[in-house]
Amino acid sequence: MARPVPPVSLSEEEKNQLIRLTRSRSLPHGIVQRAQIVLACAAGEANNAIAKRMQLTPVTVGKWRRRFLEQGLEGLHDELRPGRPRVHEDEQVAEVINTALQSIPPGATHWSVRAMAEHTGISKSTVQRWFNLFGIQPHRQRHFKLSTDPFFVEKVRDIVGLYLNPPDHAVVLCIDEKTQIQALQRSQPMLPMGLGYVEGVTHDYVRHGTTTLFAALNVATGEVLTKCHPRHRHQEFLAFLRHIEASVPDSLDVHLIVDNYSTHKHAKVTAWLARRPRYHVHYTPTYASWLNQVERWFGLITQQAIRRGSFSSVKELTRKIDAFVKQYNEKASPFVWVATAESILAKIERLCSLISGTRH
Repeated sequence: MARPVPPVSLSEEEKNQLIRLTRSRSLPHGIVQRAQIVLACAAGEANNAIAKRMQLTPVTVGKWRRRFLEQGLEGLHDELRPGRPRVHEDEQVAEVINTALQSIPPGATHWSVRAMAEHTGISKSTVQRWFNLFGIQPHRQRHFKLSTDPFFVEKVRDIVGLYLNPPDHAVVLCIDEKTQIQALQRSQPMLPMGLGYVEGVTHDYVRHGTTTLFAALNVATGEVLTKCHPRHRHQEFLAFLRHIEASVPDSLDVHLIVDNYSTHKHAKVTAWLARRPRYHVHYTPTYASWLNQVERWFGLITQQAIRRGSFSSVKELTRKIDAFVKQYNEKASPFVWVATAESILAKIERLCSLISGTRH
């Protein structure tokens, strides 16, 4: 004679919580399945029927029915399992982390995992695990340079305002030059990528000359106007401005975002702009090229068309650049700028405070 199965009754709150568990896409599958079992039990379904429908054993269904009756919703979660006791106390962990953050080893510039293990007597694997846990990477650096422009705040507000709230009946263009692009030809043919190994290139190459890429990124559309010139004097910059003049409708004002390179402020360039009232120039702060969106586009063309290429001449390099630009413009989309001037200034303020508090 089969033993009677204890019925499961749910309050309205318990039922709602179980339904939410079954609909979760982030919880472990086991917890979702247990909630489904309990709901089926509450609906009066027998253990064997539930097990058959969910492809489980009746023992498993009975286990979670019993756990819910004894412990409620908490019983659906796994119990803590005994494990190896901790070897190192919190104070030891804190000592290793503080040592890595606040000191340097004698005769070296930074702590390595092995050096820290030798210094503290703790195993390398444990030190490595603690470094990973707290995101400590003593072997790495990130480069930065703070702007010394006395009008930094005003320029940031001006340029970010153009990005977030562009003027009507106007086009905003981010302009710059990518200079000294080398036409490098590898000395031997490339080894193509295959299953189990990456593309192989020789470390030596032949130089065939350089070119300078002038680019103007339309902030609203993401399209790019480009021209390649052998040099990057004010003559070439004026030629590029004339190219922009021919490409932008006369009915639109033109806002140019440029850096402080001397070519952009040459007397002839200034005179050319002065004769055209619809042009408005906005200079980025010194050492703040990251504020010019065209720099991001230069990163794209470098990664996708230049760095890994092999070019037999400057003409071939120029053709590859023009082909990339044409294809890019066919499906161009603007970069999404979300940082406000206040958020940028607040971040720089935090950086300055951190630098001021650092002592070496």
